[in-house]
Amino acid sequence: MLCYCNSKKAFSECCEPIILGKQDAETAEQLMRSRYSAYVVANVNYLLNSHHPNTRPTKERKSILKWTKSLSWISLEIISKQKGQPIDKEGNVEFKALYMENGKIECIHENSYFVKENNRWYYAPSAI
Repeated sequence: MLCYCNSKKAFSECCEPIILGKQDAETAEQLMRSRYSAYVVANVNYLLNSHHPNTRPTKERKSILKWTKSLSWISLEIISKQKGQPIDKEGNVEFKALYMENGKIECIHENSYFVKENNRWYYAPSAI
């Protein structure tokens, strides 16, 4: 089965090991892709754990799970990326994620910020 993140790799060799904690994301883009795949498979634990601790929405666990399960995820497109390589401490990934909700196709278009602390990448909604 191909990975949900549109990498053209198998899910078991792409995002799944990261989501299951068997390996860390090496780049901000890899974390972005794994977070998208985690939304598709509704893995809220990974979504929260990959969110920076200073801004982690722990009280929203149930609403995140309900929302993710109510959607049909369609595709992920990486538009651009800045920094976010293994040697960097921060990076940005601009993406579009298409999903269907209530019979209507919707798009999340975001330029996400990522920060690397203790050799681990985190999603951070804004600069920390």
